[in-house]
Amino acid sequence: MQFSSNTDVRDFYKLTYDVLMRHEAQNIIPLGNIIIGYEGKDKTSWRDPANWFMATINDASGICLTAVMTPPKNLTLYATDNKNNPNAIVCLIEGMSQAGVSIPGVMAEKSLAEMFAQQYTAKHGGLAATINTSQRIYELSEVNPAIPKANLRLAQESDMPFLPYWDAGFFSDCFDEPPTVGEDIEPYRHIIRSNRVYIMEDKGVPVTMAKISRDLQTVCAIGYVYTPPYFRRKGYATACVAAISQIGLERGFSKCVLYTDLANPTSNSIYQKIGYRPICESLEIKLVEKA
Repeated sequence: MQFSSNTDVRDFYKLTYDVLMRHEAQNIIPLGNIIIGYEGKDKTSWRDPANWFMATINDASGICLTAVMTPPKNLTLYATDNKNNPNAIVCLIEGMSQAGVSIPGVMAEKSLAEMFAQQYTAKHGGLAATINTSQRIYELSEVNPAIPKANLRLAQESDMPFLPYWDAGFFSDCFDEPPTVGEDIEPYRHIIRSNRVYIMEDKGVPVTMAKISRDLQTVCAIGYVYTPPYFRRKGYATACVAAISQIGLERGFSKCVLYTDLANPTSNSIYQKIGYRPICESLEIKLVEKA
């Protein structure tokens, strides 16, 4: 086994792109990240590849494990063809340790995430692994025509009175972050300038939002789905996700991909109703100091 790290995202892209594309939908996060880094159009926040950790583990047949971390986010892993190799994981952890790389957590296909966390905490005895989110990855190739139609529009400057609060609500609901609206307005204006966030209205009142992101070769990601509590249980999220998924397909993507929290049976039911089908389960595991 050989550990190799990269500091040039363009070299890493050329090295790993075809490997990650073997499971394009499953790898929509690491693929989307290295494409962002390769293009270099947006270096805000975690998107600056100068701060990234990128590595591969090779055996006699080539790359068997790919690792990408975009601080402060978790390490993401992919075992080539989903063939988990314990020796590759040990090699990665040893290489990271020698390079002085620490991580807040890991996100990967369920069995790989569990295997990595077990080996990592064995190596770092003061750490404990806790499951932050159990996820399921879904893909859709056709929207259920029975879903009521919804008209969407791109987010715009006039949405600024509520958009920061919806953003805070989304991250609070999905990632247990404090529902705080920052004083810096630029991150929220960046959301608008991206031309990726869509707003659904009911009789002129904004009720739900969603986002198309991570344009890959044949798939795009759907996410950032949020409905304020006082507008929920009215079918808005279902209609919004169906409509934005249709937009993705009409742009030429053959599939749309999204993540769901398995602890939320409502969202899992909604997405399957729209036409999404599960492809695998994923874990987000936090690595924290033992009490």
